Amino acid sequence: MAALATTEICDTYPNLVDNGELKVLQPIFQIYGGRQAFSGPIATLKVFEDNVLLRDFLEERGNGRVLVVDGGGSLRCAILGGNVVVSAQNNGWSGIIVNGCIRDVDEINRCDIGVRALASNPLKANKKGVGEKYAPIYIAGQRILTGEWCYVDSDGILVSQQELSL
Repeated sequence: MAALATTEICDTYPNLVDNGELKVLQPIFQIYGGRQAFSGPIATLKVFEDNVLLRDFLEERGNGRVLVVDGGGSLRCAILGGNVVVSAQNNGWSGIIVNGCIRDVDEINRCDIGVRALASNPLKANKKGVGEKYAPIYIAGQRILTGEWCYVDSDGILVSQQELSL
């Protein structure tokens, strides 16, 4: 199924934008991965400079979900790398949005999965296993909850309280 265009969603549902049911994330993310557009139900994760829970999460069946990770906006190390993205691709995740850094960019760009992150950094993350799955998170100016829907393309990232159609 082709992802819906974010511009068309915004043009079709201005009332949802106005009442806050459709949120537009601030344009702070870089585009990575081989899939430019992706969408799906959201699963959230909150971590800081630690990738153990992130790796564990993406080893689960994705079933077309989008993992949205609040990495605290840290630019000091990468919490997502190529091996984990390959695993996510193979496990059926639609995409990953990271409020933090990634590494192994060339490998990630060869994967058939969408990835958005603040930047790349060659330094790997800690491995303490600290974080919180399915927690409400706040990134790019918006509060995001597990179960909401994410629509991503080259124009931006939208989060909706429910699945949308055009």
